[in-house]
Amino acid sequence: MQSPVSFPPSLWADTAPKRPPNAPLSSPIETDTVIIGGGFSGLSAALHLAKAGRDVVVLEGQAVGWGASGRNNGQVIPTLTAAEPDMWVARFGETGRKFAELIGASAGMLFDKIRDEGIEAEAEQTGWFQPAHSPGRTKLSQKRVEAWTRFGLEVEYLDRAATTALMGTDHWYGGMLAPSGGHINPLALARGLAGAVERHGGKIFEQTRVESYAHTGAEWVVKTTHGTVKSTVKARALILATNAYTGELSPGLAQRLARSIIPVHSWQMSTEPLSDNLRATLLPGRQAVSDTRGDLRFFRYDARNRLITGGAILGGGDVEARIARKVAANLADSFPQLAPPKMTHIWSGYLSMNWDRFPRVHKLGPNGWTWIGCNGRGVALGNALGREIARAVDGEDERGLALPVTEPHPLPFHAIGRRVAPLYLTWLQRKDRQEPKL
Repeated sequence: MQSPVSFPPSLWADTAPKRPPNAPLSSPIETDTVIIGGGFSGLSAALHLAKAGRDVVVLEGQAVGWGASGRNNGQVIPTLTAAEPDMWVARFGETGRKFAELIGASAGMLFDKIRDEGIEAEAEQTGWFQPAHSPGRTKLSQKRVEAWTRFGLEVEYLDRAATTALMGTDHWYGGMLAPSGGHINPLALARGLAGAVERHGGKIFEQTRVESYAHTGAEWVVKTTHGTVKSTVKARALILATNAYTGELSPGLAQRLARSIIPVHSWQMSTEPLSDNLRATLLPGRQAVSDTRGDLRFFRYDARNRLITGGAILGGGDVEARIARKVAANLADSFPQLAPPKMTHIWSGYLSMNWDRFPRVHKLGPNGWTWIGCNGRGVALGNALGREIARAVDGEDERGLALPVTEPHPLPFHAIGRRVAPLYLTWLQRKDRQEPKL
């Protein structure tokens, strides 16, 4: 008897179109490409390969969208958290330039995919805005606009008056607007991508935990388990797409990769639906917003006019109540017309971070690829990198692709790092009170 998946509770779990998990893998199979992980990266890669007529199999340990892809805030952002485009060129040359251009195009690529495949994901391409929380940060915003414009991303700088009109408050001082961005229901997107993969002939097995993978002879051999049932997938090519959850479901699966990032707990929550009067004055253009703080203030509307927001907090105790109070107070501080709102849904999950906040692309062996380290930008980036890695396993010359390959470097004292990572928030809060040196 197939046991049901215990899906993490969230607003997205309550509102996304239902999708009963597929049956687990129960017998040995062979395929051209096997993909481990049913999140945005794995599903995007599977969709690209299936549309090209390739035989592709996705293995998901729980259910499609169970990990970070189904739990995040749903902001579609065409930039990274800290790694600016010129830094990619300085580190990787022409490949770095291609990667920066891929990042800049990533939001538009995702919304195009949603439209092309008819995916019901509450998609709103209303733009993404990064407001500056201090006068000095406006100079940072202006530098980012200049840099990203040189790499082909349509962005503009808004002064304080324009920012006040866009936000519905004078709490911020200016900022960078990227019209190609926006927001989606992330679990609905994951389930919609899975449906598109299957419509184009791809196969998805859920509740199928991968215990190991290895390249033997001319093929990849992946060993799986579901309860007492063990099976094997043999494939020409392999894509590992587990990111923040690489060491969580099967701790021995890819230990060097799992130790190269720190899984950081991220809290998300939603308010009650705002009244029409509030909706008309607070963020009237419905953009996705995440500001320049390290201790981020971020939010966007959903299809029911709830504000979807979140944050981070130190310490234990009644964490859900404490983070809800903190975020509600931040919203009321930012928007004078909004009393501290009641949160109807509070949920959490991991995102993957590394020391310099550069995503990493790795080769696992012949026709074997992975990427890791979303650093809070996984929605657009995961979809774009999934497609790019699919192009590589499909035979395109990797030298012409936006894949800056490096070797995995496990972080020293990784276990200690996981325990002390929450203290990083204290350092970020201190930096937020200082003006940047530019």
